[in-house]
Amino acid sequence: MSTFPHLRQDFLASIVVFLVAVPLCVGVAVASGVPAELGLVTGIVGGLVTGLMPGSSLQVSGPAAGLTVIVFEAVGEFGVGALGVIVLMAGLLQLAMGCLRIGRWFRAISVSVVEGMLCGIGLVIIAGQIYAAAGLDAPATGLGKITGLPGAFADAVSGTGEAVSLLVGAGTVAVVVLWRKAPKAVRSVPGALAAVVLATAATAAFELPVATVRVEGLLGVVQPPGAEAFGELAGPAVWGTVVAFALIASAESLFSAAAVDRLHDGPRTQYDKEMVAQGAGNTVCGLLGALPMTAVIVRSSANVAAGARTKASRVLHGVWLLLFAAAMPWALALIPIPALAGILVHAGWKLIPFRQIASLWRGHRGEALILVVTAVSIVAVNMFEGVLIGLGLAVAKTAWEASHLRTEVVDKGAGPVQVHLAGNATFLRLPKILDSLESLPRDRPVELDLSGLHHLDHACRTALEHWAERHSATGTEPVKVTAAGKETAAGA
Repeated sequence: MSTFPHLRQDFLASIVVFLVAVPLCVGVAVASGVPAELGLVTGIVGGLVTGLMPGSSLQVSGPAAGLTVIVFEAVGEFGVGALGVIVLMAGLLQLAMGCLRIGRWFRAISVSVVEGMLCGIGLVIIAGQIYAAAGLDAPATGLGKITGLPGAFADAVSGTGEAVSLLVGAGTVAVVVLWRKAPKAVRSVPGALAAVVLATAATAAFELPVATVRVEGLLGVVQPPGAEAFGELAGPAVWGTVVAFALIASAESLFSAAAVDRLHDGPRTQYDKEMVAQGAGNTVCGLLGALPMTAVIVRSSANVAAGARTKASRVLHGVWLLLFAAAMPWALALIPIPALAGILVHAGWKLIPFRQIASLWRGHRGEALILVVTAVSIVAVNMFEGVLIGLGLAVAKTAWEASHLRTEVVDKGAGPVQVHLAGNATFLRLPKILDSLESLPRDRPVELDLSGLHHLDHACRTALEHWAERHSATGTEPVKVTAAGKETAAGA
């Protein structure tokens, strides 16, 4: 026991994480438009491959609701056969970024963009899974899913089968939400698992007319990408999806790592090593034709809360997933699809950062605007372009704030006109600077004080020199420029 001093705590934690992971792995796979077993394969790889590698000791990896939307879009555009090669290339890109020590730079991504990304994903997941809960076909676009909800509800109410299916999904959400108020002994069973088991039992007992998970067998769904799938790499469209997979999976994993670090007092995450671990896991998932993986905050927080002390808990959870997938695949065929849809509706709801939006709106409305624009862009356009829009807006906001400049003109009516510039003089503020200078009297000497500037870029410096030459050429005294305690005459 001295070799594994925390084996008991890690063993018990691994059971809890396994029970949390099963319904989520299956639900994410079904929502992504791929066989349910592929979700379990990704969970197994997350435990046995990523779980063994250094990086973050307590966070757990597997298929995530946050990638559901983009995976569904990729499967719809390129087919299930191409999914493996896309995930493989994304994994190799993550490996490269980790080896180049880019992992730590993901901490520099605007939190508002990440929260907006999760919010947009959550909205699309909720809308899409409501259709799945009712047994209806969802529109292809995120905006179409949301605008079509009133009609979907009308169709569900008018049809007996759809209404029953929707009730099973709604009942699943209710069980998950209310499970937290159950006695402590009962809450030892994860709410998502309890909801799925109860929905499965009710569907079987009352012979409800709802669709259940289609099972193909573990070996039947594991299909390494072939030559045809690699042929997709010749087209530029697939590379956008590869980059999106890699960047979004990396951002979600590393932000999850930061959150998990706040939950325990153990070793801190080594971001570059964690990036390599995620890349290795996704590379293996790609070779098996499985779903992409990220670190998942729900499973990770459950791991910490259950008392895990080392990485042994997440590795063991991968072992239990493997045994379940190999020995009990028949159990998947009993699970009603609306129950899985309900689990994902709840997961999507938890992705929407209601408190953060309210807090940002009170103190940082610019950041709140970035969050909302990112979320709306993801819903209205797509995942990748929505995130790019959010990043672009964050960069523009930062550039604007970084170029904050205060211009003060002191004119006493006689003698030289004094102009004081303070802050950051960049090309973004150049029009304002020149407007102020060119409005000065041309027949009066000017003293230009630049000592209050923290930064003066080349464009502004050149423009100020040219203005000083023009102003001095009118016959007035040369413009006196003061910068960092030095006084010079320009245009003499």
